[in-house]
This record gives sequence, structure tokens and C-alpha cells, in this order.
Amino acid sequence: MSKFYNPAKISSLTVNHHSRYHLVRFQTKPISSSSTTSSSVPSHQHIAHLIAEQTSHSQALQTFRWASKLPNFTHSQSTYRALIHKLCTFRQFDSVKELLDEMPTSIGSPPDDSIFVTVIRGFGRAKMVKEVIKVLDLVSRFQKDPSLKVCNSILDVLVKEDINLARAFYRDKMMKCGIQGDDYTFGILMKGLCLTNRISDAFKLLQLIKSRGITPNTVVYNTLIHGLCKTGKLGIGRGRSLMSEMAEPNEVTFNILISAYCKEGDLIQSLVLLEKSFSLGFVLDVIPVTKIVQLLCGEGRVMEAVEILERVEERGGSVDVVAYNGLIRGFSKIGKTNLGFRFLKEMERKGCLPNVNTYNELIAGLCESKEYDSALEQFDDMTRDGISPNFITYDTLIRGLCSGRRIGDGLKILDQMEEERRGAGGQISPYNSIIYGFYKENQLVEALEFLTKMGSLFPGAVDRSKRILGFCKENCVGEAKRVYDQMIAEGGLPSAVVYNDLIHGLCQVGDIRQAFELMNKMVDHGYFPISSTFNVLIREFCKQGKVDSASELLREMVDRGCIPDLGSYNTLIDAFCKKDDFHRALKLQHQMVEKGITPDYYTWTSLLLFLSRQVNWRKREPFVYQ
Repeated sequence: MSKFYNPAKISSLTVNHHSRYHLVRFQTKPISSSSTTSSSVPSHQHIAHLIAEQTSHSQALQTFRWASKLPNFTHSQSTYRALIHKLCTFRQFDSVKELLDEMPTSIGSPPDDSIFVTVIRGFGRAKMVKEVIKVLDLVSRFQKDPSLKVCNSILDVLVKEDINLARAFYRDKMMKCGIQGDDYTFGILMKGLCLTNRISDAFKLLQLIKSRGITPNTVVYNTLIHGLCKTGKLGIGRGRSLMSEMAEPNEVTFNILISAYCKEGDLIQSLVLLEKSFSLGFVLDVIPVTKIVQLLCGEGRVMEAVEILERVEERGGSVDVVAYNGLIRGFSKIGKTNLGFRFLKEMERKGCLPNVNTYNELIAGLCESKEYDSALEQFDDMTRDGISPNFITYDTLIRGLCSGRRIGDGLKILDQMEEERRGAGGQISPYNSIIYGFYKENQLVEALEFLTKMGSLFPGAVDRSKRILGFCKENCVGEAKRVYDQMIAEGGLPSAVVYNDLIHGLCQVGDIRQAFELMNKMVDHGYFPISSTFNVLIREFCKQGKVDSASELLREMVDRGCIPDLGSYNTLIDAFCKKDDFHRALKLQHQMVEKGITPDYYTWTSLLLFLSRQVNWRKREPFVYQ
């Protein structure tokens, strides 16, 4: 932007070629009437632009006064409006009033409505609400009645500041002046009432409009429906009823209601309204369409979501990257990541470029499907395509790799994250994933070594973790649990080894209930226990005579992909034998053999002791001849 120079010191003023209007040279020396042409006198538009470009109120005022001295140039409503807007921006309201007073003499006409609207908005931006209302007095000074346009502008400012003041202005100022208002007036009032959640008053306003023989327009209805939808499920139902009495519901009506139903998770009503909007020929915004897609994908109905997007596109609607990301997430969730790839190519073909979230969804899906090499390929592809991985990318990939016993790859990605992002921004999650990887490999020594190395990055979390582990080692489980509870209360994320040691400690003192609760929390954090953690719970259940609970835990352990070991089976086989349930004990022995686990000394000992007890018992029984 060019700097404004004092015209008295130079022969001409040139508007910088970077400005948004054409290059013009304004002559400041006197121009004879014979030589004057239309091109030698600047237009009102050019002067207004020049005033608007100034960086201070004094420069704007100086430019205005300079233009007044140009031969054959007379200011107009537009140049006064430009200056008044600039003065309002810098809150020079006294100067504004002086300009208003000089206008009848200077240009031969009083300020028009657009100037008063500019003043009203200036007072509004300055939060000078009382001065906004006093603009009516400024209007009356020029022997003018306030127009509906001016009153609506005042009302619009008041509604944003104080709905009560706005209603009083409409009642005491507008109506008493005989100004009943128009659609815009009622739209402003309806917006103010709904923004302040005064829904009952909004319905009274609707009835007032109808009582005057006016049909409320679509904007008024949409505003009230939107206000109703914000109040929850009951309000959405009332909003739906209001739509039925509208003369012409439009796309906005359907956008509001569908978004509200989606927020409530009501997929059925969302789809009903979507079908109705299609039948009326409407093309909805991408946001409600995307919400429906996300709901469908969340329920595994991904192909229905695909069909909806196709129908939207056929009708000329737009589908953005967020909608495609929802599809990719949906396919990943049902284990069909290959179809997610197909839609990645489809969106690229249509000119909808994937973003970091697109790749994050693909990587998450691939990790969930245990396709770790493909996940690493996608990670490389996104960087080659110029998309920088974010924290979620690294966190998802590291967690997936470590869950899949690819801890070496997980450490490499962690190193890359630290190099490119200079750490994890204070977030401990990827580091806990590395510990989880060591835990899954039963490399607890390595896990503790890595925890120690984390001390410089997360001193508080590491200190608490070590205190918990220390208390568990000293059999002070109560103290360990107290530190854990404090850690959770402060938003900390315990690692897998912390959960493992606490579960072992609680089982040692016989608190199976808290141990089981901790295991569930461990799973909630994404750390699935290994067999040794399950085994200590199975052992404690058996010790307390809850063999059926132990058996159910073993079954769930197998169903969720955790491979049991000798310890898992031996404890239960021994417990069933002691309960004289040889059938179930033998069944477990067959099951472990089928899984490739060879029974050991303890397995056979439990079974043989049971059989020997049976033989001895039969020898003691008297022989009964039949």
C-alpha cells in the first residue's frame, strides 16, 4: 500500500500500482476550463478508495480535505461515507458528527441512510450501545423521519448486545413511530431470542407476526427451528413439526434438522429427511451429508454411505475430503482397507486431494488389520506426496507396530518423530506404546530401561511410575494404588508395566475385584494383557474357589487373540481336578495339546492325583453283588 504524501509538497499524487484499482495520476495544479477533460478529474469512487487505504484517521481526513480543493471536484455521499467509516474505525465520533453537520452545506443534501447505517455500525463495533440508539436523534436533526433501514440497523446492533434492549427499542421506538417492521426486522428479533435460548418468547413473536396477517418467511422459521434443535431431542421434534407448516422449506431447513438428528445419533430420521430433500430436488450442504456418512460408517453400513455420496454428486452437490475420510474409516473398521484405497484413488481422480487425516485413517486401518508393511508404505507415500505427518500419524503407527510385536520398527518411527517434530510436544502416548511393545514381548527389563530414559522428557510421569513399581516390589500395594489414583486424577497415562505390576500386587493381597477393574482400564487404554497378566488373575480366581470365573477369563483370553501358555492351563486343570470335575480338566488338557502346548510335570501330576484318588476311593467301597 502506498504511503500518503502531503499534496502541497508535490506536483502530483500517484496511486500505487499494487492497489486494487487502476493506476491514476491526479493533477493538483490549476486546470483551465478549456483543458479540463473527464480524465483529469478523479471520480468519487477513486477518492473513496484512496480514503479507505489510509492507515490513520488523520491521513484519511487530510486526503478528504485535499480532494475538496481539486478543481471541478465536489464530494458526494460516497466519499463522505468512506471518510465516516474510517473515522468510526478509529473511534473519532466527534469528527463524525462535525462531518454530518457540514454535509447539507458542502454537497447540498443531508446524510443519506447508508451514512447513518455506517455510523450505527461504528458505534456497534465500539460497544457504545446508548449512542447507537441516539442515532435517531441525529436523523431528526436533519428534519427526517428514521427509515426502516436505519431502524433495522439499530435493532441488529442491539440484538447482539442485549435482547431486552432490542425488544424495548422495537416496542417503544419503532412501533410508536408507526414502523411495524418487515421480514428483516422479525428475522433480527427471532435471531436474538433464539441466541439467548428464549424459545417461548420466540414462539410468541411467531404468533405476533401471524396475527398481523404476515406470513413468516423461511428465514424466520429456520432461525426458530435452529434454536429449537439446540435444546435437544424434544426441541428437534418441535422443529420438525414447524417445518410442516412452512410454505417453502429450503435446503437450510433440511441442513439444520438433519445435522440435529445426526448429533442425537438418530440415523433413521436423518435418512428420512435426506430422502425427502432429494425428492424436493434440494442439494444439501456437505456438512450434514458428511455427518450421515459418518453415522452409517459407524454402524458398519459403509456401502449405503457410498450410495448417498454418489447420489449427492449426481445432483451437483459437493463431497469434500472429510466425507471421503469417513468412508475410508468405515471400510477400515469392517476390515476392508482395500476398498479404502479404492476411494483414495477415486477422490484424487475427482480433484479432492487427500490430507493428513486421510492417511491417518488408512494407517490406522492397516495397523488394525495387522498389515504393518502396508502401513509403513502409506507413511512413506504421504511424505513423498508432500503431506507432513502429524502427531496422530506417528502415535497411530508406533502403537500399531508395537502392538504387532514390531518394536524395532516402532523405535525407528519414534526416532523419526523426534527428529522431525523435535519431540512429541509433551505427549507421552507414543513412548508408552514402546513400553507396551517391550511388555508384549515379555521384555520387562528393557521396558524399565526405556522408562528410565524417558525421565528427561516426562519427569513427573516417570517418577510416579517408578514409585508405583517400587511400592509393588515392596508389597506396599495400598501405597502403589494411592499413587496410581493420584496419577489418573491429574490426567496421567500409566504404561503397561505399571498396570501389570499393580494387577500382580493386588492379586497377591487377594483383591481380585480391583485387579480385574484395573485390567479392564488397561484394555481401555489400548494395552491388551499378555498371558502372564491373565495367569495371575486366573490363579487368584482359582485360589478363591471361583473356578468358573477363571475358566471364563481363559475363554475370553483365547477369543481376543491372547495365546495362553502352560501356566494358564495348569492352574485351571489343577482347580477342576480338586473340584472332582475331571471331565472339564481333561477337556482343557486336550485343548492345550491342540494348541501345540505340551503338558508338563504339573499337568500330569494334577490329572494322576485325581485318578489315584478315584482308585483309592473305589478300593474302599464295599463290593455289592448284583
